[in-house]
Amino acid sequence: MSTKPILPGQGPIEPVALKDALEERYLAYALSTIMGRALPDVRDGLKPVHRRIIYAMRELKLDPAGGFLKCAKIVGQVMGDYHPHGNQAIYDALARLAQDFAVRYPLVDGQGNFGNVDGDNPAAERYTEARMTEVASALLEGIDEECVDFRPNYDGRVEEPVVLPAAFPNLLANGSSGIAVGMATNIPPHNADELCAALLHLIKHPNATIDKLVDLVPGPDFPTGGIIVEPREQILEAYRTGRGGFRLRARWTKEETGRGGYQIVVTEVPYQVQKAKLVERIAELLSEKKLPLLGDVRDESAEEIRLVLEPKTRAVDPVVLMESLFRVTELELRFGLNMNVLSAGQIPNVLSLKDVLWQWLEHRIDVLVKRTAHRLKKIAHRLEVLDGYLIAFLNIEEVIRIVRFEDEPKAALIAKFKLTDVQAEAILNLRLKSLSRLEEVEIRAEHDKLAGEQRHLQSLMASDDLQWETISDQVKATRERFAKKTDLGRRRTTFAAAPEIDIDLDSAFIEKEPVTIILSEKGWIRAMKGHPDDLSKLEFKQGDALKRAVRASTTDKLIVFATNGKFFTLEASQMPGGRGHGEPVRLMVDLEENHDFVEIFVHDPERKLLVASTGGYGFVVAETELIAATRKGKQVLNITGPEEARVCVPVDGDHVATMGDNRKMLVFPLVELNEMTRGKGVILQRIKDGALSDVRVFKKSEGLTWLDSAGRTFTLPWTELKEWVGERAQAGRMAPKGFPRSNKFGPGF
Repeated sequence: MSTKPILPGQGPIEPVALKDALEERYLAYALSTIMGRALPDVRDGLKPVHRRIIYAMRELKLDPAGGFLKCAKIVGQVMGDYHPHGNQAIYDALARLAQDFAVRYPLVDGQGNFGNVDGDNPAAERYTEARMTEVASALLEGIDEECVDFRPNYDGRVEEPVVLPAAFPNLLANGSSGIAVGMATNIPPHNADELCAALLHLIKHPNATIDKLVDLVPGPDFPTGGIIVEPREQILEAYRTGRGGFRLRARWTKEETGRGGYQIVVTEVPYQVQKAKLVERIAELLSEKKLPLLGDVRDESAEEIRLVLEPKTRAVDPVVLMESLFRVTELELRFGLNMNVLSAGQIPNVLSLKDVLWQWLEHRIDVLVKRTAHRLKKIAHRLEVLDGYLIAFLNIEEVIRIVRFEDEPKAALIAKFKLTDVQAEAILNLRLKSLSRLEEVEIRAEHDKLAGEQRHLQSLMASDDLQWETISDQVKATRERFAKKTDLGRRRTTFAAAPEIDIDLDSAFIEKEPVTIILSEKGWIRAMKGHPDDLSKLEFKQGDALKRAVRASTTDKLIVFATNGKFFTLEASQMPGGRGHGEPVRLMVDLEENHDFVEIFVHDPERKLLVASTGGYGFVVAETELIAATRKGKQVLNITGPEEARVCVPVDGDHVATMGDNRKMLVFPLVELNEMTRGKGVILQRIKDGALSDVRVFKKSEGLTWLDSAGRTFTLPWTELKEWVGERAQAGRMAPKGFPRSNKFGPGF
């Protein structure tokens, strides 16, 4: 059948702006991702897929005390009735709930291969079997008692729960992680015993502070153990704001191997770290010679984790060795905290520890009220039936006669004994054999028992205090069930302070060797082994020559000063070898073509420097302020107009000598200079129609020193310097006799 195209003006065509259509559809997708896939509900701590798996297992009657069932059957039930997605995605979620190394309190009791801490995948769903654990049963407790809302499934055939009753604080106990559109969540697992203690405290003291709650819940409790080395102040801030992180380290011990030797044995690796990949990474770093303190790594794990690390020599301190490994491997990681959850199943928001605990308690109150109302309804119905039975027992002959001879026995019974419809129906549905046991004493006993329960439940519905007392008893029961004295409930992750060591760990990765850094006039750099005295035989490219030669070691940082006032940081260990001409420094840093390099020196964090421009402006700066984290360098001396940065010398003295290219020299006290971190500085020397040539900081007691044209050191004592002494910003006087024609004092470093 052919169809004609709908032309403009014909048919149900509605023009829509592309921007509006995209916004509407993307927003719908984003909301679907946030609410239906990525973020857990604060009440039961579950995402829809996990909730559907647990509910489907209940429908299949896979109770903790019952038998196991093939996971393929469970996945099929979940996919067919509740979760219209791929079976592999459902099975992956199911398998994870059974992994005791991934989930602190597993919700699924698995039988078969469900993967391991090395990162191996679970066996196929047709080979594995599963049933619920006690934790899953606690999450479902009372679900048949109308305590949670249900909604139609994806095709409307059956109904599924919107949320589970959750008699177990699952969100914080098991944690959660997920990435949505524009937001994410990452919640570490915690200890159930500690969470219950905090909940009981919060019930008694609704205005409890975060400090007190963190006393009760000191931090996460990961299923794989480990040691948290995050300071308490940071943990407090993380739980107060709902955002932060925890530094988690592997647990290790030192084993003596005889003759003064030892080896490190790692028994617990950080959460979510695959042990096999960790060993592989350490071995790679070892082969790349990036772990000079480590000799060998072996995995001797069986049922328990046993990762053996051998030091390079027995002289290596075990603490320093481990600190160096924590720096570059996943033996230490930072587990982020981002408590972004759905409140009331609808509102994504980042909650504090107190908010999460309180919203779970509010959910439990809501469940309690609904369960109580359901039970009261059941009791009222049963009491009504028992009243009818009692009337039937007392008038059994008349009841029998009416049933035998009346055309409408139900109406006759209602009219004769003033029964309700429910009572009449119950009497008519009695079996004959029940009449012999229908004794008045039994009826009255059950009636009295139910009436007493009814009065108690009515009191409970009317009293907030009784409701909180009931919730408190339930939390106490949960705490007893998962107490720290049980194998499942014991705390696995401990707390410790990271040891403070004096050694520079950055340099621990590099073998310390003496090198001489050669910088040429045209900006080529190389590192020669050792500290040779004679550099006259150095070869350079045609037209190039030596600019600076700096004695250093491979563990040093190098600072390069450029004419644009920027400082760049290089690692001595990364410099090209000294056999060739080296490499251009411009390949290592981002420097404009119209600028050049002025000075290179070894970083000394204890030192201060004087920087100055050709315009005569300068200031003192601490050398710690010069370290640049990127190739772009760090702007320190601000340059204006045609001026350039020219001078960078160490501050080692109490007086400053400046020299202009007009051969005028000025000496003034160092105290007249400001110390800054960045800026143009103040005028050092006024130079008419010229530029600042050089600066030197010296001690008054030692006099001013320079190198003369023959390369000899010449010192002018203070007594002969007085005619050049003045105040900062003066013009100065002609240089002393014998001062070099270059107008330079010589190398400052």
